[in-house]
Amino acid sequence: MLARVRRVGAAIAVTMTLCIFLSACSKRKRAPRVPVAPPAGSIETGIASWYGHPYHGRRAANGEIYDMDQLTAAHRTLPFGARVRVTNLSNGKDVEVRINDRGPFVGDRVIDLSRAAARQVGMIGPGTAKVRIIVLGYGPALGQPSYAVQLGAFRDESRAEALRDELEGRYSPVRVVKRDGDPVTYRVLAGNKTTQEEAEALAEKLRRLAPDAFVVRLDP
Repeated sequence: MLARVRRVGAAIAVTMTLCIFLSACSKRKRAPRVPVAPPAGSIETGIASWYGHPYHGRRAANGEIYDMDQLTAAHRTLPFGARVRVTNLSNGKDVEVRINDRGPFVGDRVIDLSRAAARQVGMIGPGTAKVRIIVLGYGPALGQPSYAVQLGAFRDESRAEALRDELEGRYSPVRVVKRDGDPVTYRVLAGNKTTQEEAEALAEKLRRLAPDAFVVRLDP
């Protein structure tokens, strides 16, 4: 009889211990799932917009200073450093941009392009366009190098600006970069490529106009 009581008591003790354990487990919060970045080749469609002033010169969400003349974009969820190709479905023009900011936060818009990127796909005037976004890959969010082609360096700023205006429609972005020194010079740079090979290919085209054109690296 005593042995039977002991066995019943032991069973009760085990049952109580199990109940306490299960109760604790039910209250334990599950770790949140880490969002998985869409693989290269993923496609998204929607409305694109673009932004320039007054955001030019302000800090972007990834810590960089936003430059509307660089080929960048804001996206709500893609990781910083993601490289995407954006195609304007109304005219077939496309541009490759790097995600460095967050947005847009308006309606059904899916991406906010920099002014340079918007110009390349022909949506400066309309302001918005239906686009297709293809994920090309992922690079570091900060410190990613890019490359441009230097077409010339001038002491006269007006000459540099004239060359920029002549080429901007065909090889956007084209910009004038002031270089301090004695004397001060104004460099004309075309393109914004993620690899040196792409920049070299652009340089080959531009040497018809500027035989001394060469590739330069743009530090973030």
